[in-house]
Amino acid sequence: MATGQLFSRTTQALFYNYKQLPVQRMLDFDFLCGRETPSVAGIINPGSEGFQKLFFGQEEIAIPVHASIEAACAAHPTADVFINFASFRSAAASSMAALKQPTIKVVAIIAEGVPESDTKHLIAYARANNKVVIGPATVGGIQAGAFKIGDTAGTIDNIIQCKLYRPGSVGFVSKSGGMSNEMYNTVARVTDGIYEGIAIGGDVFPGSTLSDHILRFNNIPQIKMMVVLGELGGRDEYSLVEALKQGKVNKPVVAWVSGTCARLFKSEVQFGHAGAKSGGEMESAQAKNQALMDAGAIVPTSFEALESAIKETFEKLVEEGKVSSIKEVTPPQIPEDLSSAIKSGKVRAPTHIISTISDDRGEEPCYAGVPMSSIIEQGLGVGDVISLLWFKRSLPRYCTKFIEICIMLCADHGPCVSGAHNTIVTARAGKDLVSSLVSGLLTIGPRFGGAIDDAARYFKDACDRNLTPYEFVEGMKKKGIRVPGIGHRIKSRDNRDKRVELLQKFARSNFPSVKYMEYAVTVESYTLSKANNLVLNVDGAIGSLFLDLLAGSGIFSKQEIDEIVLIGYLNGLFVLARSIGLIGHTFDQKRLKQPLYRHPWEDVLYTQ
Repeated sequence: MATGQLFSRTTQALFYNYKQLPVQRMLDFDFLCGRETPSVAGIINPGSEGFQKLFFGQEEIAIPVHASIEAACAAHPTADVFINFASFRSAAASSMAALKQPTIKVVAIIAEGVPESDTKHLIAYARANNKVVIGPATVGGIQAGAFKIGDTAGTIDNIIQCKLYRPGSVGFVSKSGGMSNEMYNTVARVTDGIYEGIAIGGDVFPGSTLSDHILRFNNIPQIKMMVVLGELGGRDEYSLVEALKQGKVNKPVVAWVSGTCARLFKSEVQFGHAGAKSGGEMESAQAKNQALMDAGAIVPTSFEALESAIKETFEKLVEEGKVSSIKEVTPPQIPEDLSSAIKSGKVRAPTHIISTISDDRGEEPCYAGVPMSSIIEQGLGVGDVISLLWFKRSLPRYCTKFIEICIMLCADHGPCVSGAHNTIVTARAGKDLVSSLVSGLLTIGPRFGGAIDDAARYFKDACDRNLTPYEFVEGMKKKGIRVPGIGHRIKSRDNRDKRVELLQKFARSNFPSVKYMEYAVTVESYTLSKANNLVLNVDGAIGSLFLDLLAGSGIFSKQEIDEIVLIGYLNGLFVLARSIGLIGHTFDQKRLKQPLYRHPWEDVLYTQ
């Protein structure tokens, strides 16, 4: 066990099992104390590496994250404190691993419920190697104005109120972390404040004892008096009694053992801590208080009188000239996090993203205001989800059914079309699913699957202006523009596209109006008079029918219809649908374990 000071203004720690709030509180305390360097040198998250962004005052810093204790200790040889926020299941193993590192001198174990046998092994190893274990079941410790462990002393407001941003003259040790916060406040009210405070933890076998720390405090010149807060159960306080009797402590010790109320109960009472359970008269609070008093400690008559006892002891030291006055300093203002400032109404900040289609802030995600559970309970389908996320409203069933038909009919068109070919070649090159999918999607455009929007735009303009098919087609020809939605490489007058026929049949049976589709059909009649393959293709069918869906539903204004066509909603249908097929081709090639594709020479015209 160390015999003097554990921490200083240059102490740095390694934090195991990252928790954002405790680490940020440590860094805020550093800034409050005027430290030049952060007290957290590195974070250990088993299996992961990188950096964690946190604040050191106004400055945002990146703290290294290491995958193992060994790697962290090697990277930060000056960090000699290991703060272990692991669960009780792994706290012992990770603490032992830390103790075995030559650079680690102090290990703080926050977890409760660490098996007692494991704790005993840790204690034995630490004592044999002159190292310090604080905990288990501890909040940690603090050296005022220098260093603190995790959540010790609570919020910044509490730290400022307790004047822990600068050193005082009192050494404090207790079993309870919660009572430590209370006592820091008490000590600050009646003395010049805390120099060092330790909560050893409430387990039956603490890694270090009350007397261990009192003996340390006795060797620290800046500490002029000590305050001890024990509790019923166990015999830890008796080691302090022996130290006092043997004259090992030559500074005033004010002590109180909580739990005197236990005698009011007829049966044995288990208080909050595992060790707070009296196993006999010697372990009672009354017996311990009496023993401490007999050994020379200053023991008040009750907990309520503890503050007065501390005050009187401190004032006596001042009168004797053993305590020098401390110059008060004004701590810097800790910048408030934006999130908390917004929540408290102190500031307002612009948002960076606007979303109107979904909301995931409640108990369940909502699509256009419709809860996910409602979508499932109503038996809605993919078309309904698209209507909510794309059009921000629930479309009639015939509309969502049409959307689903479009997706089914456009999901795939064989391995020879450009999109599928690209995907197949990419998959056979050993690329992953996303890469293979994207390589196929990138071929979608005016010549392949991307003409739906253009077909809708041109058919709508011509129909709304009452152009005859002749005027429309010949006008496009003069502009040098092919009529989108007309023409096919394979299909013809005598070999119609079955997909187009299915879409037209559904629309005629379910749509209130098919004005735009009928116009497209008249255009097809004219173009077929020019060439046998200038048929209405699936792009033209979907484009014209979607215009009928939007206009005939009575839900969309003319401005909204124009915007839907302009933005690219209709091409989105083809992209969504064809993704299904492209994914299928990727899986097919990988399942068949097809080799790298090389295009055959005989299929290439080599020329000058």
